[in-house]
Amino acid sequence: MSRLSDFRPNRRLVLATIGATAVWPSVACAQEAGRKYRIAYLGPSPPNAPPQAAFVAALAKLGFVEGNNLEVDTRGAAQHPGQYEEVARELVAAKPDLIVCGGPEPGRAAKQATKTIPLLVNTDDMVGEGLVASIAHPEGNVSGVSIRSPDLDGKRLEILLELLPGVHRIGGLAGADTANAQHFDALREAARARGVEYVIRIADTYGGIVPAIEAAKAGGAAGLNVMGSALLFGNRKVIFERAAALGLPAIYQWPENAREGGLVGYGPSIVQIYRDQLSRLAAKILRGAKPGDLPVELPDKFALAINLKMAKGLGLAISPAMVDRADEVIE
Repeated sequence: MSRLSDFRPNRRLVLATIGATAVWPSVACAQEAGRKYRIAYLGPSPPNAPPQAAFVAALAKLGFVEGNNLEVDTRGAAQHPGQYEEVARELVAAKPDLIVCGGPEPGRAAKQATKTIPLLVNTDDMVGEGLVASIAHPEGNVSGVSIRSPDLDGKRLEILLELLPGVHRIGGLAGADTANAQHFDALREAARARGVEYVIRIADTYGGIVPAIEAAKAGGAAGLNVMGSALLFGNRKVIFERAAALGLPAIYQWPENAREGGLVGYGPSIVQIYRDQLSRLAAKILRGAKPGDLPVELPDKFALAINLKMAKGLGLAISPAMVDRADEVIE
């Protein structure tokens, strides 16, 4: 397992790119005159969520303007696990030019529903989840961004152990959508090498999340590593609230999570992924590129965000060294 230092972001540059308006190149070619381009979204987030809003705004800078030459179908937004297959079929029947999917279950549902409509998926492990043949040559009608969660789950475990020195048991909260036995074994072994027992509990529905958190607490976990999962992301506020109520320090997969009420977030910015990477891939596809010819992109910037207000509420002292190296501190 690589060390956290292998994934250090360019300090402060990450914050600048997360918070500032991106500078976009001029549109490379004119859009097809009089054509209305249609994009559909399928995933757990509401249509006006920051990542989705950033995606639409970025497309406008690339020449695809909602209300002008772009129509965005949001019927597939804010869906729950188990609903994606039916909604995917409805979206495909409307014949959009592109479907953007948030997470592995939406991606698989859309891939099952169509072999011809281009799909862009933002998910944890594109190859491991069976969405593409390879990162360099995805083939078929699918491309997107693979978040590297199998690696980053391990980095978050390292940060949590640094945050809670001397603990003997840590809980892992996983979603059934990204559960992987081999990955879990590697995480357990990494924790065991540091004298810590890592107990992973899996939620397969939104309703299973709170019982899993409560079981972690009841089992003696001193902290909670909330692993990469669209299922968990879709109901993250419940996780923030229940972990805080149980006095359970938790780390999450996105730096934005620390701003939303989580204690610590580490990983790429989900807003930046939608704004900078998915929008660029979408523009290429709308201009005629085939998804299978577009290599899957990986995030290359990672940020550590710490919510000191939450730490104070948990009675947790965070070392000055960790605060100093954080890219964002919420006070």
